Amino acid sequence: MAWTKEMPANPVVAVAGATGAVGQEFLRVLHDVDFPAAEVRALASARSAGKTVPFEGCGQVPAGELTVQEMTPEAFEGVDIALFSAGAGVSKAMREAVTAAGAVMIDNSSAFRMDEDVPLVVPEVNPQDVAWHSGVIANPNCSTIQMVVALKPLYDLSPIKRVVVSTYQAASGAGAPAMAELFDQTRDYLNGTPDEELTIEAFAHRIAFNTIPHIDVFMDDGSTKEEWKMVVETKKIMNDPAIEVAATCVRVPVLRC
Repeated sequence: MAWTKEMPANPVVAVAGATGAVGQEFLRVLHDVDFPAAEVRALASARSAGKTVPFEGCGQVPAGELTVQEMTPEAFEGVDIALFSAGAGVSKAMREAVTAAGAVMIDNSSAFRMDEDVPLVVPEVNPQDVAWHSGVIANPNCSTIQMVVALKPLYDLSPIKRVVVSTYQAASGAGAPAMAELFDQTRDYLNGTPDEELTIEAFAHRIAFNTIPHIDVFMDDGSTKEEWKMVVETKKIMNDPAIEVAATCVRVPVLRC
């Protein structure tokens, strides 16, 4: 069923996962575009409740600090737009509460990307798909987004049959702990710490001064789930199941893209 609630001129925005790396980016972008929000709520897990996160302000919300609230179903009451980057499990658990509260969930995780009733949208490529959402709009994988933006004008000239793509992705894609691990490993490695004494938790191998062709889990066919995402998401976004995609995704020792 299509969404019928009208969006107010000054919506209330909730950022779910506000203490994480992507949540912080959400807050920065809201400021950068001066989004006309009436209120911005910072939501996170119970252990982060009561902490504050800096916010430079947007719309009717002044610059200052936002106090983090625990992400509960009740936290979405009165919210119009919920920006989610708290992991697929959290998104799935909160979906019903968010839409029942009348908010549109814009989800950054992989939870709903391939659901038939959820549009997978890149504004520069398929903005028209927003029209048929039923309360949830999915955001594609970061690598897929960049690729389809480049493919779209070419596709409009002539349908594309096959794409061969390699990505080289920064540590930020694995979250704040991964970025910290890269920083710490680089420092320790340059200070002479042997490989076997380096702390390796966020990645399968040392990331400092290394490249790792392993992002997400391995699939049965030997590809990684990151590579699989690029294949299936491209077909959905471009609305062309015939496009063939061969992807190789590599993690590289860079903090941010």
